[in-house]
Amino acid sequence: MVDVANKMSDDTKKPFLGDGFECVSEEDCNPFSSAGIWSHLTFSWLNPLFKKGRNEKLHVENVPQIPRSEAAEEASSLLEECLRKQRTRAASLPKAILDAIGRPLLINGVFAGVNTGASYVGPLLITSFVNYLSSKDKNVKWQHGMILASVLFAAKTVESLSQRQWYFGAHRIGIHLRASLMALIYKKSLSVKYGGTSSGKIINYVNVDVERIGDFCWYFHGIWLLPVQLLFALFILYNNLGAAPCFAALFTTVLVMVCNTPLANMQEKFQTQIMEAKDSRIKATCETLKSIRVLKLHSWEPIFLQKLLRLRENEGSRLRKYLYTSSCVAFLFWASPTLVSVVTFSVCVVSGIPLTSGTVLSALATFRILQEPIYNLPELISMIAQTKVSIDRVQNFITEEDQKRLVHYHAPSMPGFVAIDIEPGEFAWHAKRPTIKITKKVRITKGSKVAICGSVGSGKTSFLCSIIGEIPRISGSSSKTYGSKAFVPQSAWIQTGTVRENILFGKELKRDVYESVVDACALNRDFEMWADGDLCVVGERGMNLSGGQKQRIQMARALYSDSEKCLMQLLHDKTVVYVTHQLEFLDASDLVLVMKEGKIMEAGNYRDLISNPDSELVRQMEAHSRSLNQVNPPKCISLPKKSYHRAKQIEVTEVKFVDLSRSNQRSLHEKTESGRVKWHVYATFITSAYRGALVPIILLCQILFQMLQMASNYWIAWGSEKDESVTKGRLIKIFALLSGGSSFFILGRAVLLSTIAIETSQRLFLGMINSVFRAPLSFFDSTPSSRILNRSSTDQSIVDTDIPYRLAGLAFALIQLLSIVVLMSQVAWQIFFLFLVVFAISVWYQAYYITTARDLARMVPIQQAPVLHHFSESISGASVIRSFNQEDRFRKMNMKLVDDYSRVAFYNSSTMEWLCVRINFLFNLIFFALLIILVTLPSSAIDSSLAGLAATYGLNLNVLQAWVIWNLCNVENKMISVERILELSGIPSEAPLVIKDSRPGPEWPVHGRIEVEDLHVQYSPGLPKVLKGITCTFPGHSKIGVVGRTGSGKSTLIQALFRVVEPCQGRILIDGVDIAKLGLQDLRSKLSIIPQDPILFQGTLRMNLDPLQQHSDQQIWEVLHKCHLAENVKQDDRLLDGPVAEDGENWSVGQRQLVCLARVLLQRRRILVLDEATASVDTATDNLIQKTIREETSGCTVITVAHRIPTVVDNDLVLVLGEGKVVEYESPTQLLGDKNSAFSSLVMEFLRRSSSC
Repeated sequence: MVDVANKMSDDTKKPFLGDGFECVSEEDCNPFSSAGIWSHLTFSWLNPLFKKGRNEKLHVENVPQIPRSEAAEEASSLLEECLRKQRTRAASLPKAILDAIGRPLLINGVFAGVNTGASYVGPLLITSFVNYLSSKDKNVKWQHGMILASVLFAAKTVESLSQRQWYFGAHRIGIHLRASLMALIYKKSLSVKYGGTSSGKIINYVNVDVERIGDFCWYFHGIWLLPVQLLFALFILYNNLGAAPCFAALFTTVLVMVCNTPLANMQEKFQTQIMEAKDSRIKATCETLKSIRVLKLHSWEPIFLQKLLRLRENEGSRLRKYLYTSSCVAFLFWASPTLVSVVTFSVCVVSGIPLTSGTVLSALATFRILQEPIYNLPELISMIAQTKVSIDRVQNFITEEDQKRLVHYHAPSMPGFVAIDIEPGEFAWHAKRPTIKITKKVRITKGSKVAICGSVGSGKTSFLCSIIGEIPRISGSSSKTYGSKAFVPQSAWIQTGTVRENILFGKELKRDVYESVVDACALNRDFEMWADGDLCVVGERGMNLSGGQKQRIQMARALYSDSEKCLMQLLHDKTVVYVTHQLEFLDASDLVLVMKEGKIMEAGNYRDLISNPDSELVRQMEAHSRSLNQVNPPKCISLPKKSYHRAKQIEVTEVKFVDLSRSNQRSLHEKTESGRVKWHVYATFITSAYRGALVPIILLCQILFQMLQMASNYWIAWGSEKDESVTKGRLIKIFALLSGGSSFFILGRAVLLSTIAIETSQRLFLGMINSVFRAPLSFFDSTPSSRILNRSSTDQSIVDTDIPYRLAGLAFALIQLLSIVVLMSQVAWQIFFLFLVVFAISVWYQAYYITTARDLARMVPIQQAPVLHHFSESISGASVIRSFNQEDRFRKMNMKLVDDYSRVAFYNSSTMEWLCVRINFLFNLIFFALLIILVTLPSSAIDSSLAGLAATYGLNLNVLQAWVIWNLCNVENKMISVERILELSGIPSEAPLVIKDSRPGPEWPVHGRIEVEDLHVQYSPGLPKVLKGITCTFPGHSKIGVVGRTGSGKSTLIQALFRVVEPCQGRILIDGVDIAKLGLQDLRSKLSIIPQDPILFQGTLRMNLDPLQQHSDQQIWEVLHKCHLAENVKQDDRLLDGPVAEDGENWSVGQRQLVCLARVLLQRRRILVLDEATASVDTATDNLIQKTIREETSGCTVITVAHRIPTVVDNDLVLVLGEGKVVEYESPTQLLGDKNSAFSSLVMEFLRRSSSC
């Protein structure tokens, strides 16, 4: 990351681009900072980058550093300093922004003003030039014409150069603002209190509001430029036509602006509605992607797909209104010069003011320039309002209350070497109702082991959060913690990156310590399985890891941190505070805290607590004992006197074996195309709507519009000189008729274009979203959701409202440009050949430019995605980051990502200006050549009206050329969005959802008998087989436990049953039906699974329990009672319609798991899979759940991936897997009868560990 100086240097080296952001040291040098004045004016400092891009494909590391001022650290420091200066009053973010960018904004305004002034020189002098052409035969000196031509050329050159510097400066200021605000928002997001702004809103601040604030730099100068432009225009009209026509033009211009205002208001209203609808769709998409595994296993993806399609339809209806309103605005834009000119010339005729070719053409040129501010005024007003809303939103966020943290001390001299002091008080996640209440002071001494136990929902996790200061305190004094700390949350938080990076967590690698930690956390076996060991890349949220692997990595992270306090269940020489449902661990603790209903019911030594028969702990121990009593091994098995570790060979852990080879790691990085956007991408886009049938009609409308415009202008210029043959009334009528006809065609073009845009965007969206929903789960394991979200939000928005209009704008600009060249060639044929030369040079420049620009354009969204992903990941893991005191490191990481994004954005915009400067100059030469030819030709050889018309249109030559180049380059850059959407539309699909010729009966399966025959499974060709010839039968209506060591194939067997992965050999039969011949929906809809990680959806409890809306309230309440959730639900007056927050955050992890159990029991399917389904509940609740499962699934086949021994021993059969093969498969009684069996060893280890209870 670019180093940041404490203060900025004076701008003395580059007066033409002095914006206050300068290089102050050799380390900060980059092509821009070290360039001279001429290089800045011509953007020649980009030449080395173009040369490199011409020779090889560019990557982000090839892109030079941005100027120091645009670096996130420098920009955010400057903005924070400006905010601090307002310490005496409420900090105003708009004022701070203006203070931070005031000087560069002022200098940028100078360029904007010079550009505006230079653009009016042409209309001002065109009258004199046409008069000169008309009076050449009256002994007017040719030098006068040359001077006029030279001044016009100089004005166009100044206009072009100042415009380029204006646009480039606006880009720079925008990049600076975005970087500073992103850094500021990120810093705040790590400290904001719980219950404040949601993560989705924070991402919106970055993705929407910050972008909008940065874009406003383009509009800022329009606030004062509009009245200046209007004054310039009125001056020219007054000078040429007099007061009456001038005021008529002013009145008509104001009228057009007034007429445009309601349309602009409608646009703003529809745009707001679009944003709201898009937010809802993206939020639902995000939730769907997070839960895609559950959706596919339950066969719910069609339901959630329909939900997304309904949200898209809602968005599309608003988009339709917005685009058709935009059609009306476009019509008004192109019709406004016609209306103003008709009214103005009519007033001239009525007032008897003579019209000449010079005055008419000057007025037409002025009206054409006024066209843009007329069009932009409503947009400017709307942009001001939107930017104010965005700034207010950001300001409200950065001024939110921070999380109240514990007071930290590092002095080790407290009495008794105190580690943690928690004072009496109340803590609450939400202010309305306390979550936990501490009535007595809790003091934890250094090196002690503190266990927290209690039933589901008793407040254990909340108490742990109160220790690390993550739950807001609503009463009581501050608590104190002494020394550093580490935190292992119940819901694992894993970063995208390598396993080693997750364990080191920013610390230096110390090999001996690292290996000890890895061994202590039992990660060696995992490293052996992965092709790259601890360097394997972990996907988003650890999506390609099992729950056990994620927890082991978390524990290793805490161990390696070497913190003085560790909030987990390990470390003998540290202060350890751990929450557990495994009561056998309590005897090892120095202090036991028993929680119930948010209060500490009991606190003391384990032996003292269990000596009281009436204690809460004893009641929990009795429930635990009842659970253990289910393990009734034969007498031949006795507890060994010495520690026996054979069970380590058969660990009761779940593993998700996925391809973590190098090739799969690369898939976690976004794939980028190289070279030109393929023609089939353009063809697909153009033919998506009505097979492209409307495209020729749109082109015809554009051609007819241009022809009628030029004809009307020539008519008024020519007719104004024919006093005898053309009456003034006839002159105005025909002019109005021709102009009105052109407006009619432009309206038709606008409406047809909107129709195409709506249809095309919808078809591309449907292709993408259907493809994503039909993708196999392996695709989601290797593809971050942020990448899919980026394409369904940013790329889809570009397709919705940008690309169709850029393509049409390119076609329109080309038609206008060619028509002007034809007109100029009619006056001076030499122009045609000069145009061919300039065109050839321009094509070469464009080809030279596009290779570099294309790579940069592709990098922009690719570099933006990690910024958003890092925001999202950091917000979800903020508690872990804070507990490890890693805020500074994560802020620096964020700034590095922002700088990478700013780099490609900076150079992407700069390269466009490089091209425009060169081609602007070439087309200015064509205009200058025309003027010189007209000056040197004898008057008898030219038609002064036609020549004046050519010169008038020539004034727009550089504007049109810039428009062509701008659209041409942007079209290809924007078409990358189509390319990316089409890439998602081509994902290989899973097997069909339904195979019509092979559908099972409605009652299938009747018995639930599962036969596995010689099953071989590998995750991809070339990888080792995970299952190697498994053959076994699960009888119908039986309970089967599946156990095995990490990597034994338990999870793979379950995935094969659900056809998440297809076998390479062998088959699985359910009631005699080969599941490979069924559609996935027919198969999965007959199976149920409770996964290890409980997933809830935002909405109501009813929706979470019964997404298909197939069950009555009575049936739902029955399963809630059976799952021991009814009392919790009744605490909310809304009952079944009570809200479930995003990710189910208003429910504890254990409660979420119970909801998932209730959901499955409600389905009443013949085959049920429990994948460590009770891992997050206490033993007593687990005992009740197991009883419920036994009673409610008496007619079902239940497959349990084991977590606790009682759940396995209670089964009819136990399948022990090892290295992808069947090791043992018998009833628990038979296996326990053989003391040499692997299962017996596992049970003995469990009993030995539990004997202390």
